[in-house]
Parts: sequence; C-alpha cells; structure tokens
Amino acid sequence: MKLEARRIEAFLRDPGTARAVLLHGDDVGLIRDRATRLVRAVAGAIDDPFRVVELERDSFSLIADEMASLSLTGGRRVVRVRDATDAATVAVQTALGGRGQGFLVLEAPGLAARGKLRTLIERAADAVAIACYPVAGRALEQTIRSTLSEFKIAVDQDALEWLSGQLGADQAVTLSEVEKLALYAGQNGRVDLPAARMCVGDLAGLSLDDALFAATSGDVPAADRALELAMAEGVAPVGVLRAALGHLQRLQRARAAMAGGMTAAEAAKAARPPVFFRREAAFVRALSLWSSAALDQACIRAWEAERACKRTGAPAETICRNAVIGLAQRGAAARRR
Repeated sequence: MKLEARRIEAFLRDPGTARAVLLHGDDVGLIRDRATRLVRAVAGAIDDPFRVVELERDSFSLIADEMASLSLTGGRRVVRVRDATDAATVAVQTALGGRGQGFLVLEAPGLAARGKLRTLIERAADAVAIACYPVAGRALEQTIRSTLSEFKIAVDQDALEWLSGQLGADQAVTLSEVEKLALYAGQNGRVDLPAARMCVGDLAGLSLDDALFAATSGDVPAADRALELAMAEGVAPVGVLRAALGHLQRLQRARAAMAGGMTAAEAAKAARPPVFFRREAAFVRALSLWSSAALDQACIRAWEAERACKRTGAPAETICRNAVIGLAQRGAAARRR
C-alpha cells in the first residue's frame, strides 16, 4: 500500500506489523536515510550481525530464505536490500507469501512507476511503498531554515534562495552542507549570501550544475565529464532531467527579463534562485546562444526524456545522457553559427 506523507514519520519510528517497505524515488540520500532509520527502529542497530543482513543486487534469490531465518539472539530480523529492481519481484513475492517474521527493507532509487516490484508492494496488505523525491522550492527553503534554526542560526532571504538553488537533489548532501554552514556561522549566528557562497560554493555534488551549465554553453566535453561525475556520485537519471528542466526554465525567465529591456548580464544578476558568481559568465553565454523558442523546445525535450525514463522501460541512464549531451550539442551548434 502507499503511505500518506503525514504518516511517513510515524511509520519510520515504528513500522508495526508491516513485513516489507519499498523506498523508491530520485533522492538517493533520502532513501538511504529512511532505510537506516527503519533498520534501527526494528533491530535496534544498523550493524547487528545477528539481526541485520544486507543483500546486494546479485543476491535477490536469497531474500525469501533470509526473511524466514530466525535471529540467534531473539528479536525481529531485518533484511536490507540495496539497489532493488524489478528483478527482485519474484523473490519478494515468495518472501511475503511465507511465514517468516523478518522485516524487508528495499532500497530502489529510480524504480519505474508502473514496474512489477512497486505494483506488488502497493497491492500487498502487509507491505508499504514510500516515495523519496527531492524537495524543492518552498519545501526546500523550509528544510534549510528549520535545520539552521535547530542551531539557533538565522538566514537572510537572498542566502536562502541561493542555497535552495544549489541544494536539494540529495537530502544527505543537503543536510551535510547545511550543518557545515551552521558550524561556520556559529550558535546564534546569521548566514548571509557571502557566507553561503563561501561554504557551499565548492560542493563536489554540484558537478550536476557543472554539467548543465556546460551543456547550455555548448561545451560538450565538459558536460560529458561533469555528468559522469554526477552520476557516479549517485544522482538518479530522473533527478538529472528535473534539474535540467529547472536550469532551462531559469534561462527562460532571464530571457523574458531581457525582452523587458535588461541586458544579459543584468538578467543573470537578477535570476532567481541566484546564479553562483563563478557560473555567471556561463549563464550569460547561454543567454546569447539560446532563443526563447529554442529554450521552449529544450524544455519539452527534457520533459519527454523524464517521461521516457518512467514509461518506456529503456535504460534510464542512457536516456538521461542522450538528453544532456544532446543539449550540449545544440549549444555547440549555436556557437558555430
């Protein structure tokens, strides 16, 4: 069954009699965080060798046997499966049909919406599916603000807008960077835009932004290298495509500002969320390469690529790479004109 957003926190604290949970979506950090919380809630620790077993992608066939096994020290046993895919469906169905009292945690980033595994879990009476998607907009701003407030730290609005533009693709990275920022500001301190840029500007996870800015600037090799790094860091293909759409929409708004009389440099300065100062030149260059009509078409292609990842069954990474590199190739073609 699907779990309503307002019930998720309660379930993470106490899964009750549920026998399995599927954590799916694009936020890998959030999936891992929730999986860890569930394992600890059931087994009392995440590394108890008698009560917790972890299985990788090539061990799906062991799920049913591990679920049926008893803990030597008593208590409920937890089976945690990394990178679960539809290939695990038969094994999970067998496990749920058995009498074992183990608790199954399935981590499945990027799982297709209508896939067999998700359908099985959502229809099962004793299993729960929880979506884990990146937060954005006001929800992300609230996450950043509330995290800083726990350290009794205030944040300026322009700093908050800039941070929300840099973070959010992965909750684990977001929380880590905000905590680093809190340490820099100190208790009862205040975060302004220069402090935010100083602490978060060189974040390695921003390789995704590097890929997108390189793509719209027409730099194919740089876009390819940065995209490779971003995906190696665990960014899901759908997350890349959503970030690409957001980047293109920011360029669209800047283009509209130019139609109202602003120069490209002025539009870049006025962009919301703010453009990191080291990327302003690339942003201005993109504005010179992409017309409003071309940006409209690029947004449609990004949206269609995301839909293809979810519906066609084709390899999501291939669809994602083709979309981003295609964007870079169109930018490169515009540079040659």
